[in-house]
Amino acid sequence: MSSDRRIRRITIVGGGTAGWMSAATFARILGPDYAEITLVESDEIGIVGVGEATIPQMATFNRMLGIDEDEFLRATKGSFKLGIQFVDWGRKGHTYFHPFGHIGLHMEGVSFHAYWLRLKQAGLVDRIEDWSLQAVASARGKFMRAINAGRSPLSEIAYAFHFDAGLYARYLRSFAEARGVVRREGKIVRVHQHPETGFVQSVELADGTKVEGDLFIDCSGFRGLLIEGTLKAGYVDWSHHLPCNRAVAVPCEGTEAMAPYTRSTARKAGWQWRIPLQHRIGNGHVFCSEYMSDDEAVSLLLSNLDGKPLADPRFVPFQTGHRRKMWDKNVVAIGLSSGFLEPLESTSIWLIQSGLSRLMAMFPDLDFDPVTRDRYNRILTTEYAEIRDFLILHYKATERDDTPFWNYCRTMPVPERLQEKMDVFMAHGRTFRENEELFNDTSWFAVMLGQLMVPRGYDPVANILSLDETKARLDHIKDAISNSADYMPTHRDFIRQHCGA
Repeated sequence: MSSDRRIRRITIVGGGTAGWMSAATFARILGPDYAEITLVESDEIGIVGVGEATIPQMATFNRMLGIDEDEFLRATKGSFKLGIQFVDWGRKGHTYFHPFGHIGLHMEGVSFHAYWLRLKQAGLVDRIEDWSLQAVASARGKFMRAINAGRSPLSEIAYAFHFDAGLYARYLRSFAEARGVVRREGKIVRVHQHPETGFVQSVELADGTKVEGDLFIDCSGFRGLLIEGTLKAGYVDWSHHLPCNRAVAVPCEGTEAMAPYTRSTARKAGWQWRIPLQHRIGNGHVFCSEYMSDDEAVSLLLSNLDGKPLADPRFVPFQTGHRRKMWDKNVVAIGLSSGFLEPLESTSIWLIQSGLSRLMAMFPDLDFDPVTRDRYNRILTTEYAEIRDFLILHYKATERDDTPFWNYCRTMPVPERLQEKMDVFMAHGRTFRENEELFNDTSWFAVMLGQLMVPRGYDPVANILSLDETKARLDHIKDAISNSADYMPTHRDFIRQHCGA
């Protein structure tokens, strides 16, 4: 028996961001000499394409592909993102910022969060955002990449991107096709399976053409043409914890002041996103149809735009959750076909990236070892659940009781793991990053504080420094961050100089 049991044919079903990120990954890492890579998509079938905000890990994906960052931003008319501003979430009229990167500096082996909380409970400090360069720079409309500045905050600047998802898919298509990926235009009308194993053997197009494969990547969006339509993988519904089930999106004219952050504004039965790009602003309203009609959702969105709408509003129905199996037989679901978590913390593209990264780390051969498949499913299922809990926190930890929607969210039971995190924080203000979960202790701390959770105490180890010494050190850090933000150019000027479209 030949020892070379490699996958020779990879067939990707569906284009869009997920499809072309998959194609680009296989082309870059495996190359055409390892396997034939074919992507099947139809111009008749639209893509969701509303995901335009990312998290810092996106830069890692681009570096893996060898993409020049300025070129990528010019091609996608993108901008930079230093975090997310949350408006009216904890209570109406209240705003907070979830920044990327560090908040303050750990000192004497003790978390900065503990020192700050000690001073806060003594009435000596106010806003946690003052100790985050990303938050201060965002408030002033500033941005730059990190420079070699010694111990200055300017040496570490974490950032992500906003971009046009349609343009990004087009950019990656050119990248992938230049490296041997073959695109087949056509609508899939039939899926052929092996009569004994149930493995997918080919997809048949409307013109009768059959596209065969050894490994199939399902990037067909919510419908999950292969993973659900053919293999019946099943779905885990999380709408009882995350009740929003519809979104309506519309772009509008941009403004001169291009904010280097995403804005999320809580509404009566959901929330509205605002994502500034170089050529327009992306807007959307995520809401729960049980508490709001489509007409009211559109009216609320259109009445809260910065400029003239550039297209008709487009609805996207969804159900929060994930496939019971994201990898079944010889089909791996990537993107919306694997599951959906609303874009409150911009994790949609990360979940594509994570699925691809883990697939490459556990890439199969023709034997499709079930142990590998099961491990993949376990890891991705855990990741979905960890992100889910972080999203639920935004809805659960609120003082809002002004609408039936917010009353439901405020009083609903939450998963045990999240309840434990909230209880631990309320005791001494402690937050932890567990295992390899996406959001770290700083993210949990920023959102818990931002959602107006007030701990009963603080970590007693923070008493290692006197109150005066603690205050002096925090004042020094705060001044350094403010001075660093002053040094930075405006976001608009930085883009004009380096990556303007």
